Amino acid sequence: MSRRNNVRGPTSALTEFLRESGITPTTIARRATTQAQVQNQPDVGPSNTNADQDEVAEPSRMDEDAEDYASDNLDEHEEEQSAPKKRKLTKAAEAKLKAKEKQKAKRKVGADDDNDYEEEDPYNALSKMWKGDLPKPPVGSFEECVRCNKQFTVTKYTLPANPPPGYLCHMCAKASGADPFKKPAVPRKRKPATDKRSVVSFEERRFPSLASMCIQVISKYIDDVEALGDIGSINMDELAKSLARNRSLTPHNAQLFYDIRNTRLTMYDATNLDPPALSTLASLNPNLTHLRLDYCGRMDDEVIEAWSTSLPNLKRVELLGPFLVRAPAWQTFFKSHPALEGFLIVQSPRFDLECMRVLAESCTGLRELRLEEIGQMSDSFLEHVESLAGHLTHLALSRPGIPEALSDQALIDLMAAVGPSLTHLDLSGNINVTDAFLFRGLKLHTQRLSSLALKNTPELTDAGVAEFFDTWADAAQNAGYTSVPRLTSIDLSRNHLLSSDALTALLRHSGTSLTNININGWKAVSQESLKSIADFAPDLRKLDMSWCREADDWVVQALIEKCERIEEVKAWGCQRLTERCPRKRNVNIYGVEAQ
Repeated sequence: MSRRNNVRGPTSALTEFLRESGITPTTIARRATTQAQVQNQPDVGPSNTNADQDEVAEPSRMDEDAEDYASDNLDEHEEEQSAPKKRKLTKAAEAKLKAKEKQKAKRKVGADDDNDYEEEDPYNALSKMWKGDLPKPPVGSFEECVRCNKQFTVTKYTLPANPPPGYLCHMCAKASGADPFKKPAVPRKRKPATDKRSVVSFEERRFPSLASMCIQVISKYIDDVEALGDIGSINMDELAKSLARNRSLTPHNAQLFYDIRNTRLTMYDATNLDPPALSTLASLNPNLTHLRLDYCGRMDDEVIEAWSTSLPNLKRVELLGPFLVRAPAWQTFFKSHPALEGFLIVQSPRFDLECMRVLAESCTGLRELRLEEIGQMSDSFLEHVESLAGHLTHLALSRPGIPEALSDQALIDLMAAVGPSLTHLDLSGNINVTDAFLFRGLKLHTQRLSSLALKNTPELTDAGVAEFFDTWADAAQNAGYTSVPRLTSIDLSRNHLLSSDALTALLRHSGTSLTNININGWKAVSQESLKSIADFAPDLRKLDMSWCREADDWVVQALIEKCERIEEVKAWGCQRLTERCPRKRNVNIYGVEAQ
């Protein structure tokens, strides 16, 4: 039977174990032949360097007899079982043999790269896999060359046969085209992978900007700034904003803004002004009537007491962050300014109920009141606010320290008292505001309201808001109002229950007068409703439709085409806007991720 027949017979457990251990009939026969040759050669050197490199050992009779040792001998290659007769090769034959060996090695590499095995016995290929896993014999031991069957000493340069099993002597290894003494190639160092997602979020400026240079020059020569002449109120305000951007306002350069003739003073970032500097502000500007300080966290009782005596004409004060001022100092200030018309503070945790009582009793002509982020806010505050009815036009009681501090009924009663005179109302962040407040508070008691902010009031519903705007005009006529209230600014952001019905009703009611609309977070509003904004609000200037999922390029195109006065559109989180989103000169569109 031909050896290329793939027929396999049953194998015993012993034969399977011997094959897995690398012991086959061929290796046994070769070992016996080697022992016989050693006995016939009295002087065997440690290596075969003196042997004839062109001779190939002739197979012995034992190899032929061993063919019948077991049926597993079918797994061996035919070329391993039968070797050519011992003869000396010519140079041409030797070159031809080397070329053949190289060609065979290339075919094997190509087959490995393409995952395509050579035409060979598949079972034999598996045998090569487990035979190749045998450990290399220790250095200094004797091993038999699988090609010339000569014994040699194993060194660190000994190479395994290709195909395995076994090892080659140095001469046979060179004859096969491999150089055992070749140094391994030094692996090239891989360049560290750069993160393609890294985004440069800042721009390093090597040279200072012109604005910063001007600020530095003015700060350095602040004592001689009068030589510049009359800077003008507009330029002075722009300079104050530039200082605020860089947080460069200090007690030294703040004197640039001081003048005994000043009646209005605005500082957009007073972080670096300490209490003595804030007291000096009052001394050098005694005729102030309007004062605004942002980020005035270093203000304390000493500053308020200085203002109580140094600013007798003060009528409107707006402060952001007066954390350190205590209740007695506030009360002293209110008593010393009975003509106060505007008191607007944000984040003053020590402002309590007694301060509110003194304010309402001392400043009876108060027209503007803002108590935003007041930690001690409660329904008791509203009782004193009601005493300001008839004069109060601007009211903001937003984001109390406790969101549920103001009840819905207390706010309805407040609207019944101060609602007829209000033009601006901000109750954002009061989670107890419901549809009932719209119907029983705003609709019945407000007739001049033009600006309304009810953001983050989650109890409002789409149907309730829609019905409120649809029936507001009829309720005003039934109440005998001379004019129907129309809104110019509306902020109903962060109310996720509001949708298309509320927006459509709002546009029908106040669309022609609206200049500022904020519907941030109305995720369910439809595309048709968003496109109708341009049709109903031609005088719109600012629109915030962030996180409205149906907003797309067509909505923006309708806005910039039909709203001639539009200045700003915010579209953060609107993922349907593409890189083809239309643009227009002097119209700022924020939040287009594709661009």
